[in-house]
This record gives sequence, structure tokens and C-alpha cells, in this order.
Amino acid sequence: MLNTLFPLLTRLISPGGQRGRLTILMYHRVVEISDPLFPYLPSAEVFNRHMETLANGFTCLPLSEAIDRLEKRSLPPRAACVTFDDGYRDNISVAAPILMRHRIPGTIFVSTGFLDGGRMWNDSVIEAVRRAKGPTLDLSQLGLGVRSLTNDGDRTIAIDALLEQLKYLPFIERSEKVDALSSTIGAALPDNLMMSSGDVVSARRFNIEIGGHTMNHPILARLNDDQARAEIADGKAQLESLLKEKITLFAYPNGRPDEDYHIRHAAMVRALGFRAACSTASGIADRNSDLYQLPRYAPWDTQKSKFQLRLLQNLMGPAPNPAYA
Repeated sequence: MLNTLFPLLTRLISPGGQRGRLTILMYHRVVEISDPLFPYLPSAEVFNRHMETLANGFTCLPLSEAIDRLEKRSLPPRAACVTFDDGYRDNISVAAPILMRHRIPGTIFVSTGFLDGGRMWNDSVIEAVRRAKGPTLDLSQLGLGVRSLTNDGDRTIAIDALLEQLKYLPFIERSEKVDALSSTIGAALPDNLMMSSGDVVSARRFNIEIGGHTMNHPILARLNDDQARAEIADGKAQLESLLKEKITLFAYPNGRPDEDYHIRHAAMVRALGFRAACSTASGIADRNSDLYQLPRYAPWDTQKSKFQLRLLQNLMGPAPNPAYA
């Protein structure tokens, strides 16, 4: 029943035009098969189910077009966009063919410092714990405690705890601790998780836009203004050099308003020539939304009916206050 009613309900809730509402979905990785350490990461099968549902119930647009139409109050009924943060290679190898299958455009926000063999600090932690031997991992000398590793559940708990301990440390201190953690494990870590420069250039073949996401994915709120501006500007410049076109879209690393970035960072993004920027605040965008603090919805449901209900719930919710940061 919901399958039949879904497109009718989305059109009723989001009729377009002056009353148009924009759903922006946010993903990070799309893995080929489910990862036992991260069962919430969508597999190719789950992502295909999501896109099939989206194509059935929404009008999917490139983010740049949706932003233009949001500002002009000319959104089509049930408008939606699909975005990815960070620049993982599986966005191209796994997600992009599925997007094409369903004729859905996408946007990948790329942290350029990890292109061509780089690895984000959190992935270094994840892959180190994945490869650690023995029932425990003693990191007490690093101030990170002793972690049980007797099964995948323990490893997931250990990863979550370590990421929380490390996330908000100063950049250099965090890098040193992550390097020391990796050395403690003594195993080679993967160098093919992120996109290559060639992947960035090829994204257009899949009807995928590229947006900025800084160089090194720092928490902007933890940097001084000169450092934050350089991270945003240098990432933009590197992408423009690769693509030979202007980069007009941006997403804030981590992206929680007033915690990971502030209103002054939105002003920096605007001054540097971006057209719009996405946060990770949940919700829907409408004609009153701040184009430099657009909310996004992060889907996780694996069952189609639950995914549909969650989309409807998000679509019916209030748009965030544009002055929240």
C-alpha cells in the first residue's frame, strides 16, 4: 500500500513552486558488500534500494540546479538531491553506476588532501583496529586505554570510542596519536580508499558534480580564521585546477552548526566564491533557508518501507532556522 501511495504523498507534502521543499540526502561510503564492523554503511544492494525508492517518489536534480530553483522559488514537486562527503573511491566505483541506472545525478564533496593514495585519520583508526591481532589492544601509553577485540562487536565499540577520543584533538596532536596507533598495530593499511585525481575528472561521465570539502577535513571551529580560510580556499583551488571549472558547492567537515563551524565560516565560504554550502544539520530546505547552511538528511534504513517512512517524516518536518549558527 505504501509503495503505491508514496509518490502521491511526497507530491502532496512538497508541491513545488512557492511551497517547494528540497530533500538533500547525505552519504559517505557505499560499500560493495556489508562491512561487519559498520553494518549501518549502505551496501550496493541497500543503496540501490534507496535510489529505486527515491526515483519512484521524488524529482531528483543536480544540487546546483536545485539551489538555483530554490532561490527562484521554482522547485519542481518533491525535489531531492543526493550528496556524498569526503571523496571515497567507492562513490565512483560502487555508487555512481547505481545512480546512472536510476538516472539520478549526484554531488561528491571532496577533501583534496587525501586524493591519490591518501587516507583520512578516522580510516587509519578503523583499518588499524580491523587488522589488530589478539584479544586486546593496549593503547594506554597513548592515553587511549585498553580495548577488547574478541569479536566484531568489540572492535566496533573500540573504533567508536577511539574516534570520539581523537576527533576534537588539535590537528598535529591527533595526527601523532593516529600514527602511533598505526605503528602499534604493525600492519600495512590500505591506500586505495579515497578517489584519485582521475576519479575526480571522470565524475562528470556519471552526471556527478564535484564540490569542495577543504583540504584536510579539519573541524573549522578549532582553527583560527586564517587556517580555516586557507583550508577552504586551497581545496577549492586544487579542484578547479583539476577540473578546469569553477567549484561553486561546499560542505562543512563534520558540519554541525555552532559546533563544527560557525556563522563566520559561512561568510568565508561565500566570500571565496561558493554558491551554496551544506551542513549536516538534519531537516528540509525551503524558500527561507540559508543557502550557505543547507540541511541534509542522512538515510540509514535498510528496509524499503522504513526508508520511505523516514523520508516522509523528514519531508514533513520544519526547515531549520537559517540563523542557527
